[in-house]
Amino acid sequence: MSERIVLAYSGGLDTTVIIPWLKENYEKAEVIACCVDVGQCENYGEIEEKAYKTGADKVVIINAREEFITGYIFPMVKANVIYEDKYLLGTAAARPLIAKKLADVALLENATAICHGATGKGNDQIRFELTFKAFAPNLKIIAPWRIWDITSREDCMEYLEKRGIEAPAKKEQSYSRDQNILHISHEGLELEDPAAQPNYRHLLQLSVSPEDAPDKPEYLELEFDKGILIKLNGKALPPVTLMEVLNEIGGRNGIGIADMVENRVVGMKSRGVYETPGGTILYYAHRELERLCLDSKTTGFRWIVSQKLSELIYAGEWFTPLCEALFTFADKTQECVSGTVKLKLYKGNIIPAGLSSPYSLYDENLASFTTGGLYNHKDAEGFINLLGLPIAVRARVMNELNEK
Repeated sequence: MSERIVLAYSGGLDTTVIIPWLKENYEKAEVIACCVDVGQCENYGEIEEKAYKTGADKVVIINAREEFITGYIFPMVKANVIYEDKYLLGTAAARPLIAKKLADVALLENATAICHGATGKGNDQIRFELTFKAFAPNLKIIAPWRIWDITSREDCMEYLEKRGIEAPAKKEQSYSRDQNILHISHEGLELEDPAAQPNYRHLLQLSVSPEDAPDKPEYLELEFDKGILIKLNGKALPPVTLMEVLNEIGGRNGIGIADMVENRVVGMKSRGVYETPGGTILYYAHRELERLCLDSKTTGFRWIVSQKLSELIYAGEWFTPLCEALFTFADKTQECVSGTVKLKLYKGNIIPAGLSSPYSLYDENLASFTTGGLYNHKDAEGFINLLGLPIAVRARVMNELNEK
């Protein structure tokens, strides 16, 4: 039986190998290469040409940059979703969107299978396949890295060389990279040794090293409406433009470079370097505004929700009832998170430079050291006595036991 296969295609090394491999291993296979643009900064004309050259029967390119920002990045920012206190989930958030688009194409094209190039050691296989199960549960899933004899990127390049196909990466520069409008990740080569310091001047793509950033600080003003960025330096811009400008500003100031050893879903640790210049600024500004506008109880519980959401998204569980419910909670918290945040950027650092909101819960009359009518210092004594009652009771009990 012939297979009609929709391939998650990027034009990178792995998927360049997968097209001829599918043709060689599945009789009469028809391969539809689907590339979802979430801000990879690629030449899609060249990618389409490359796909056809390597044997694709059809190429589908989908522009999903704005949907990625409004439907994935902005909700994550509103929920302050950060995995293990460091990773802003650039790849993890893009994979569900890409996979959903692949499933849509597969159903439209009456495909029999969906194929992806994620490795058997990584997280992306889970993110892709859980989304496929949510939207196309009856389709076969082909994951070449789990079944072929190729074991390394060097094997991939050798496979292509034997077939006269130009490899899209050189051996000395074969980092595994993933880029979208939120970030770019780097893995492989010397980064596989946690003791090795990366050569940022060689590695970085979106940013400069902090020491190479300008000696003069740059000031930035961000305006939010219900947790969503709407203006930059007083100017309203479309979502894609907002992210592009933020990336440019953050990149030239060395903002958002994270070297991280993380816990993968499959149980192992991995090390990578993430560049998230604009996203880091966006998250930072939003958190500062929340400090001004959210009450203490909501803030405390929101951190619990944020941590759980980060785990769900990292593990590919975006399209689940729990994830949807937690995002709904986050949306509710944002009803009063509107205002302006000023930041100072300097050599990799983000420094608050003032913030304001019509929903500010900061009351100068309460916060001032000067005694005012809104706060009676004498009330503190009764409050402390009640708050400390369990401590005092336990202390008396322990003292009585020790005296026996």
